[in-house]
This record gives sequence, C-alpha cells and structure tokens, in this order.
Amino acid sequence: MDPDRLYFYGLVFLLVSAAVALPTLLFVTAPYGRYRREGWGPLLPSRFAWVAMELPAIVVFAVVFFRGEHAAQQVPLIFFGLWQIHYLNRAIVYPLRAHMEGRGSALTAVLLAFVFNCVNASLNAFAITHGWLRHDAAWLTDPRFLVGVPLFAAGFALNLDADARLRALRAPGERGYKIPYGGAFRWVSCPNYLGEIVEWCGWALATWTYAGAAFAIFTVANLLPRAVSHHRWYREQFPDYPKERRAIVPGIL
Repeated sequence: MDPDRLYFYGLVFLLVSAAVALPTLLFVTAPYGRYRREGWGPLLPSRFAWVAMELPAIVVFAVVFFRGEHAAQQVPLIFFGLWQIHYLNRAIVYPLRAHMEGRGSALTAVLLAFVFNCVNASLNAFAITHGWLRHDAAWLTDPRFLVGVPLFAAGFALNLDADARLRALRAPGERGYKIPYGGAFRWVSCPNYLGEIVEWCGWALATWTYAGAAFAIFTVANLLPRAVSHHRWYREQFPDYPKERRAIVPGIL
C-alpha cells in the first residue's frame, strides 16, 4: 500500500483512539496499578509489561526514521534525540527504578498500549524523515521550533521530578500509598501527566506535523481523565488531602 495512504490511515487511528479514550476513561478507569481488576485478561509482571508496551516506541521509531531519505539531516536528528531521550527513560529507566513489587498489568491493556506505540512511533518518524523535507536548517530559527523544543524540555523535566518524588515516597519493598508533596505537587495531583501533556504539545509545535498534533491530542484525551481519576482517588483515601490542589491544571481542573 502507498506509504502516504498508510500515514493517513494511521492519523485516523490516532484521532479515533483519542475520541474513544476521552469519554470512555471519564467513566471506566484504565485497569493498571491501583486500579487493576478482573476481566481484562491475565496479569503480567509489571516491569516486564511496562517494557513490552513501551519498547516499540524506541525500536519502531528508529527503524522507520532511518529508512527515511532525510534521516541524516540536522533537524530531524534533533527530533530523533528528543524522542529517544523520552522513551529510553519511559521504557527502560523508569520501570527499573519504580517500585512495582507485587503489582501486575492486565494483558489487554498491555496489548492495546503496544499497538498504539507501534502506530504512533511509525507515524511520527515517517512525518519527520519521509517525503518532502519539512525541517531544513532554517527550521532551527523558526518560532515553532524555538518555542516547541523548550516546552518539550520543560515537560520532560516536570515528568522526571514528579516520578522522583513519587518514587521517594516508599522504600524498596514497602507497600501502600502516601500523599506526595513538593514540586508541582503543590498545585496538582498529577504533575507527571501534566509534564507529558506539555512535552507532546511542545513536540507537536516543534515538528509541526499532523502526526505530532494527533499524538498531542491523544495524550490530552488519555491523561486528562486519568488525572481526574487519580485526584478523586486521593481525596477519597486521604481526608487530609490538600484542598487547594487540582487534578492536572493548576487553579482550574
């Protein structure tokens, strides 16, 4: 099939996934972590499941990227580095450092994430390195690049900080949940999700591709209802939970 047609179908897949995810996750909490439950298939060891569903974002992106005619260009290589830094942390560093003892991930959820990451990585790599050259050297001084890349970096830093604060709440082998404090937790319950949203909105702006925009839209549709669920859970579990915190947008939501 024509690659451009496949690209179009992939974009439709991402946008339909976003349209389905937003209303669904507002009423049905995704079965992972503290929300895991019966009916979503057998449970896989959490670390294995996490790596399995995130690793395609590294491998598939690299394969599609370096098959493109613009893979050796400076700006595409910068985008390659940004993408890989995020997903090397997400797929390898994070699961190795996180406290996942005794948890399990439902097979259905892992398979859905695996498929999504394959499609999404393919689309974003294709948009950067295939077809006409969108990102030549002049793109380095384009306002979209100059604003988008710092946004990506800020979101990544926020994500790392939130993960570190959550990780520090428990000693290795310790079970149970606690209220996180400090950093952006002063304002929202899910700064890790906020960081991801900022990252991929920055990516969409910096790359200025349909694939980047579709990924940013999906990220919001996927993480916003999850943040609302987390926030509600915290308030139900901890009577002393800070009342001034919002779910994901400081002072608003």
